[in-house]
Amino acid sequence: MLDKNGIAKRIAQEVKDGYYVNLGIGIPTLVANFVRDDISVEFQSENGVLGMGPFPFEGEEDADVINAGKQTITTLPGASFFDSALSFAMIRGKHVDLTILGAMEVAENGDIANWKIPGKMVKGMGGAMDLVASAENIIVAMMHTNKAGKSKLLKKCSLPLTGVGCVKKIVTNLAVLEVVPEGFKLLERAPGISVDDVVKATEGRLVVEGQIPEMKI
Repeated sequence: MLDKNGIAKRIAQEVKDGYYVNLGIGIPTLVANFVRDDISVEFQSENGVLGMGPFPFEGEEDADVINAGKQTITTLPGASFFDSALSFAMIRGKHVDLTILGAMEVAENGDIANWKIPGKMVKGMGGAMDLVASAENIIVAMMHTNKAGKSKLLKKCSLPLTGVGCVKKIVTNLAVLEVVPEGFKLLERAPGISVDDVVKATEGRLVVEGQIPEMKI
């Protein structure tokens, strides 16, 4: 199965030349490290950065240059900084081509829950609700199961929703799946993972058609 870097590397294949991409907190922030060198991509962070690059090497960090997750980042030539009002105007105005988010749960109809666990302290909902409401193309990066081994790809989300029917594709440590009217359609499986492994780890309806190829990463 894939580790977090493997998930990010596979998602990087979904990033196209000329895209403006918002990277959420967690696994999505790693995607910038794996985008092909021969394409031009602008990474946007909701705290007010356009033109993020890969993470800095140790010793080269600038504590004043951070992403929405408060991690130090690098910026590419031509990068710009602005306030949150302008940042969210970009997001709400549908100027972001692709949003990559983490999630605690995804339902078979594309609902996503990624902002709150009832009873646990939370700083706030952040920008995820704006992102999922405005983006046309949403990819979720997540582990297929939780620490107890229970599926995070469900018939129906049990946690408070961030967005309804908005997720298009999911990349986990086990598989690549597309949200279709029938449920989760299995597109690819991780190296060393069988279709049966994915079936056992998925609570929601899983659509398996024909031979399922292994991911190329």
